[in-house]
Amino acid sequence: MTFPWLKGHGTENDFVLLPDHDGTVHGDLDPAFVAALCARRTGLGADGVLRVVRSAALDVPEAAASAGEWFMDYRNADGSVSEMCGNGVRVFARHLIDAGLVPADAPVVVGTRDGDKVVTVDGDQLSVDMGGYDVRGTSKVEVDGRVWEAQDVRTGNPHAVTFVDTLADAGTLLRAPSYDTATYPDGVNVEFVERVADHHVAMRVHERGSGETRSCGTGACAVGIATALADHALDAAGSTTYRVDVPGGTLNITVEPTRVVLAGPARIVATGEMEWIA
Repeated sequence: MTFPWLKGHGTENDFVLLPDHDGTVHGDLDPAFVAALCARRTGLGADGVLRVVRSAALDVPEAAASAGEWFMDYRNADGSVSEMCGNGVRVFARHLIDAGLVPADAPVVVGTRDGDKVVTVDGDQLSVDMGGYDVRGTSKVEVDGRVWEAQDVRTGNPHAVTFVDTLADAGTLLRAPSYDTATYPDGVNVEFVERVADHHVAMRVHERGSGETRSCGTGACAVGIATALADHALDAAGSTTYRVDVPGGTLNITVEPTRVVLAGPARIVATGEMEWIA
C-alpha cells in the first residue's frame, strides 16, 4: 500500500497526518498499522495519527452530526481511538489551511469525536475553542509509592490533575501512574503541575495510550481549569488566562465558566509518500 503522509507538531506533541479525503485509502485504520506508524525506531514516529477525512465519508455518529466538512479521526500511539486532541486539532487545521482545503481568512470548523471545534489563526498562534468542560470530584494517583490527590477534569478526554512541589516528583513516567480505575474505567491522562508564578504553571503528562508526551492540549486545558478552581479565579471575573509551560513549549489557556480556549503554535514539518511493508 502506497500512501501520502505529513508530519506535524504542536509544542512538540507530534503527529502523523494521513490524507484520506474520501475514506478510501485507510478503511477503519487498523490499530496495529497505527501503532507501527507511530513507533519511534521502526516507523515514522509520533504521539498519534490524525486521519484527514471528510465528515460525509466517515461512518461515525459524530461525523454525521458535524457542521464541518473535515473530520479529525484521531488515534493514540497504541492504535486506540481517542475523543479529542487539543494540539492535534491545531495541527490538523494548520494542514487544512496550508493545503488550501479551507479558507485562510475564516475560522476553521473541525469535526471530532468530542463535537465540532472552531480554530482561529493569528500569526503563528492557533486558538481552538474547546467548548465546555466537566469538573468532577477528586481521586488519588500514585508514583513510586507517593500518593497525591488529583482533580477529575473532563475536557473531551478524562484527566487527573495533581499539584506537586516539583515536576521531578513525577519520576520517569516510563509507565502509567497508578490511578482509581473505578473513576477512570477507560484510562486517564495524568497531569503533574508545579506553580511557577501568578497565573503561570508548568506541567508534565502521562497520556493514556501514548506514555509521557512533550505536550497535551486537552491536558493543558484541564490544568488551567484545575488551577483556576484552586485559585478561585472565576469567582469575581468572567474569565482568566494561565500560561502553561510544557516540555515542548508554552500554551495559553483561557478559562471561562462554561468553556475553555487553547492557544499555541502548530507546524507541518515534513511531507512524503511511502509504501507500507507489513
